[in-house]
Amino acid sequence: MHCRPNPSSPLKTRLGMLAAELSMFLALLALAASGCATSVADAPQLSAKKAPAADKPHIVNKPMPASLEDAPLIPREVLFGNPTRAQARISPDGKWLSFLAPVKQPSGAEVMNVWVAPIDKFEEAVAVTEDKLRGIRGHSWSNDAKSILYSQDKGGDENWHLYATDVATKKTRDLTPIEGVNAQIAGDSQQFPGEILVGLNDRNPQLHDIYRVNLATGERKLVQENPGVAGFITDDKLNVRMALNFTETGGQVWMLPKGEAGETGFPDWDVIETFGPEDAMTSGPAGYTADGKTFYFQDSRNRDTAGLFATSTETGETKLIAEDKRADAGGALVHPVTQKIQAVSFTYARREWRVLDPTVQADLDYLGKFQDGEFEVTSRTTDDTTWSVAYILDDGPVKYYRYTRPAKGGPGERSMTYLFSSRDDLDQYPLVKMHDRVIESRDGMNLVCYLTLPPGSDPDGDGVPNAPVPMVLDVHGGPWARDGWGFNGEHQWLANRGYAVLNVNYRGSTGFGKEFINAANGQWSGQMHDDLLDAVDWAVKQGIAQRDKVCIMGGSYGGYATLVGLTYTPQEFACGVDIVGPSSLVTLLQNAPPYWAPFMPVMKLRVGDWTTDLGKEELLKRSPLTRVDKIERPLLIGQGANDPRVTQVEADQIVEAMQAKNIPVTYVLYPDEGHGFARPENRMSFNAVTEAFLAEHLGGRYEPIGEDFEGASITVPTGANEVPGLEAGLKAAGD
Repeated sequence: MHCRPNPSSPLKTRLGMLAAELSMFLALLALAASGCATSVADAPQLSAKKAPAADKPHIVNKPMPASLEDAPLIPREVLFGNPTRAQARISPDGKWLSFLAPVKQPSGAEVMNVWVAPIDKFEEAVAVTEDKLRGIRGHSWSNDAKSILYSQDKGGDENWHLYATDVATKKTRDLTPIEGVNAQIAGDSQQFPGEILVGLNDRNPQLHDIYRVNLATGERKLVQENPGVAGFITDDKLNVRMALNFTETGGQVWMLPKGEAGETGFPDWDVIETFGPEDAMTSGPAGYTADGKTFYFQDSRNRDTAGLFATSTETGETKLIAEDKRADAGGALVHPVTQKIQAVSFTYARREWRVLDPTVQADLDYLGKFQDGEFEVTSRTTDDTTWSVAYILDDGPVKYYRYTRPAKGGPGERSMTYLFSSRDDLDQYPLVKMHDRVIESRDGMNLVCYLTLPPGSDPDGDGVPNAPVPMVLDVHGGPWARDGWGFNGEHQWLANRGYAVLNVNYRGSTGFGKEFINAANGQWSGQMHDDLLDAVDWAVKQGIAQRDKVCIMGGSYGGYATLVGLTYTPQEFACGVDIVGPSSLVTLLQNAPPYWAPFMPVMKLRVGDWTTDLGKEELLKRSPLTRVDKIERPLLIGQGANDPRVTQVEADQIVEAMQAKNIPVTYVLYPDEGHGFARPENRMSFNAVTEAFLAEHLGGRYEPIGEDFEGASITVPTGANEVPGLEAGLKAAGD
């Protein structure tokens, strides 16, 4: 149930060279070779119902109203439908601009597809892909600038197929036309622009082998059979250079090939580096430079936070090249040809950049001063004279620009050309600021948190409302992920309805060093939950939240935290919203996807041992399913029927247990979704239900369900009568 990067967004992350099952863990540490680590700038997150156009470079929000009553309701469609546009990418040759935008289908539905325009003629943009159902959520260019690459699954099953669309002919080829197989880009190179490496678990569902695939013909050749490892690191010659695996105790080992090919036709492996369990979550390989002479990696051994290190493959000399005492090395700016890391970012509460290569110092200075907020470089041309840049604000949409720079960063004029915004009409609404806060837990740990308040409630902008308000504690998934600063549609939505919204980076969240992660071992429903309770206590004592009107809500691990909140501390929260959260840690671990097998020793260490009777007993003690009779407060559950990580069993079994004890519950099930709700129609329908549910139990305002079930696959097996307007909405959608 880890919050892994979306495989449909194949950014050229250094750790993206690993097979899929490795990336679900290590890509939390990813160093992005084509720019910064992906975040809100690459996440389709806003709504659109118009053709892609870009006619205004700046968004100016309406003035903040004096009170919530004076603030107009922001329609759910604005915040949770498709974005107007997203993910600006410039082709390697600098001739084309690509982006995601909706395409209207004969049914009337609007589905995200890839559009391409000449670099200086945005008005000539045309859709080159033809996804008709789920929508494309991420894309990249091939190195020869001829193809758009993207991934897609069916109904959320995460059996990703990799597709290549020829930009000239608009013909799309399925590069991995094997059903029931999980595919992911495992490497690419400018030296072989018409080919890529792909990881496929077609031979063994538990392991990804590496294939070399021709983009034009689809022909693939096996280059590395997986001997039982979590993944591989490749180089610019498309060679497999290193293997990585997890030990039985949850540690990590790196291996290099040795000698000649063995009986399998592939070389055996020698262990060259070993990391204990305490360092396995905060250390990992980050790849090679194009000449193969430098190897980058993150390492937390003999330190707390992960520093970025570089090793010479010729001399073996290793150097620490960037570190921060508060945060792990995070995103990276990497030269598009040499693959040398030029700058590294560290994010404690807000992102900070450390420049390693003086030739980009002037560029980062320029970008940092150009606009408020945080910036990300989303693509760079091969000659490195043109970048696409995204600016992230907390109170406005993501704005994309084309940045022109002198060759090799030398003297000369720098300029920015506005491309588009992720949403064109947010300026119709007063959007609120996000405040970063550090809250101390009961045992002295610093919890980096993010707080948003209802419009008009905080006229002096100090992050404390004039009077306490109802609050939603929004718990992130993972748990090996983190919340961050920036525009958050969920925050704006809930604040607009009258709620404070608080995100908490509880222990186990990534980016804050190994001590913080390791403090979560075996603490599901324990100290991880205590951190959430401490944050609520802080909000109440600060005069932010009303004690009796706090909802706990979240997806994946956040859904589990919701169930824990209502079963282990039944009087703490007024209500709960669980989205694809596990109810039993035993069945969660027993039903993990097969390609998680190499990672399961880590789960055994961090969560618990499901393979022994004693281990199962301990896991059940920390499972909400065993404490259903303790539930006193209203619960809303959302689940995707095809979820491969947190299967439908998790929702079904707790709903059945509650029904057996005559405890009310509303259960919303989507037959065409997986781990989260990808289709905008489904997202909006569930949020319509959630909004009415929160209004009933927290007292905020809400937009009626109206037509938000139109086109959605929503079903409600039980509890429709518990949410205002739900039964009527279902009836109207069925008529």
